[in-house]
Amino acid sequence: MANIEVKDAAGKKVKDLELAAGVFDIEPNIAVMHEVVTAQRASWRQGTHNTLTRGQVSGGGKKPWRQKGTGRARQGTIRAPHWTGGGVVFGPHPRSYAKKVNAKVVKLAMRSALSAKLADGELTIVENLEFEKPSTKQAKAMLAAWGLEGRTMLVIDSGDVNTYLSFRNLEKVEIITAHMMNTYDFLDNKNLVITEKALEYIEGVLA
Repeated sequence: MANIEVKDAAGKKVKDLELAAGVFDIEPNIAVMHEVVTAQRASWRQGTHNTLTRGQVSGGGKKPWRQKGTGRARQGTIRAPHWTGGGVVFGPHPRSYAKKVNAKVVKLAMRSALSAKLADGELTIVENLEFEKPSTKQAKAMLAAWGLEGRTMLVIDSGDVNTYLSFRNLEKVEIITAHMMNTYDFLDNKNLVITEKALEYIEGVLA
């Protein structure tokens, strides 16, 4: 069983919490995490690059010179690929770089990432943060109280608007709601902070 302490906003231990073993206590599958992260990054590519073929560039409707008798190599159009201003051979055209990854593989990758974070001591569980109003100063103090330095990912409940507004402007801090969780964000940040409500959602989906 995987156990972890829950901290409050002041960084003090509130209680011990038993984490779902099937989510936070498995052997991380490096190959699966690599596959999913690669697919994520590929799907972000716009794929809007484009080149013109010889049939798309303007001009070149007339044969440059007659076929024989000039002493020069025969040419059919000045828009052939070897001419300046000609079309491009095998150039890139608009396409999608998205890769299909099975849902079971995606979930396994997230479980592997969470288990790795816990094993490396980079996972922090905190009480549900209750901001009366957005306060970046208060959010910064919380990070210091939790003893976190470097890139930090905070996962909160989707209805926690004031918490989102409080943390969103902090440098090196990314904040997402639990339903937006993904393997890349788990691995791309040194510290992973999850609120109790967000944890319930994560375990409900991945367990």
